[in-house]
Amino acid sequence: MEPQKIRAKLGELASTSISGNDISSSCLYVSALAVLHAGQYAWISLLIVGVVLFLFRKIYGEVVGALPMNGGAYNALLNTTSKGMASLAASLTLLSYMATAVISANEAMAYLKNIVPQLPVILATIGLLAIFMGLVIIGIGESSKVAIAIFIFHLSSLILLSSFAGMYLFEHGWGVFSDNNAQPVKHGALTMALFFGFSAAMLGISGFESSANFVEEQKKGVFPKTLRNMWIVVTIFNPLIAFLALAVLPISEIESNSEALLSIMGNQVSGGWLSFLVSLDAVLVLSGAVLTSFVGVSGLVERITLDRILPPFLLKRNRNGSTYRIAIVFFMLCVSILLITEGNLEALAGVYTIAFLSVMALFGIGNILLKVRRKNLPRPERSGWLSLLIAILAVITALVGNIILNPDYLAVFMEYLFLP
Repeated sequence: MEPQKIRAKLGELASTSISGNDISSSCLYVSALAVLHAGQYAWISLLIVGVVLFLFRKIYGEVVGALPMNGGAYNALLNTTSKGMASLAASLTLLSYMATAVISANEAMAYLKNIVPQLPVILATIGLLAIFMGLVIIGIGESSKVAIAIFIFHLSSLILLSSFAGMYLFEHGWGVFSDNNAQPVKHGALTMALFFGFSAAMLGISGFESSANFVEEQKKGVFPKTLRNMWIVVTIFNPLIAFLALAVLPISEIESNSEALLSIMGNQVSGGWLSFLVSLDAVLVLSGAVLTSFVGVSGLVERITLDRILPPFLLKRNRNGSTYRIAIVFFMLCVSILLITEGNLEALAGVYTIAFLSVMALFGIGNILLKVRRKNLPRPERSGWLSLLIAILAVITALVGNIILNPDYLAVFMEYLFLP
């Protein structure tokens, strides 16, 4: 009985929900980010991101299909290059997960404070991190039930918001959209606007790598379906939300309300009840992104501990089959970062940006090495060389764009990466 508990297999909906809550929560911030840098062309930047993510479906499908073990980019590089390079990928992934967990938990509680003004945000953030640590300790099966409920509620909220925005346009016309399109182009040129808009919008695919970090917990054939499902959600909703925002709100209002754009949209198209629903959805789906981090980091740390990079005491399992010590250590790291920064997470956002994009680039490099050094290894699908190189170039472009936009991010990132 115990081995079955240890390797409880997840179906398509559960696996998609666990990683999908992270990537689908991006619509809460990435549309406003894209508008800030690309203006009226934000929705085009987000569509380009959807194209890049489509290319990464094949990349992840080939690598994980050939090497179906937890670990993501770490596992890809471990089997094609040195342990040192693989450890770098693992460090970047851990940084990304830590930043995701802390930022998502803090943002979720900031949204909740709008509903409950007396809420102490820092204490509530620690409480939320503790709740999801407990869920992971109970077991991935129980965690997945919570993830499914959050994912379904989130998609329903987005559909409802989009529907009311569509009806609002039918009643009020396209005047706001026309006015926005008449605004001066950001950065002085369309190409630069799309470049910086795309760079910022690439943050909207954070979470896509998570499914590869717990692939061993998924039923056979589920992993490529999770990639497809996440791609569909991101490619439909992120450009759509940006497009509808530009159709119902002036660019200046979008920029001044970037932290709560969807809530402002809900109030504009249908009143306070929809604004409240969207705020509640934000609390839940950002909480779901915290769960994604805990599940992903558990799979990754288990993999690298089995390779004797980390001490073996982390592999101790409870009667539910979960590696509870990994969850506890990750919780303690997240809380320490939250307390050190005192809830001012702008610097951590820079760490998250560079770490996540670096992991995506390293995964693409892992695919190149797999093709060259392990070409006889069986795999269910293969990415084309041209699409692979385009995808890597796109990620590097986004990485450069973010460093140009926020040069301080690189220094902060290096501090976190080489923190003793």
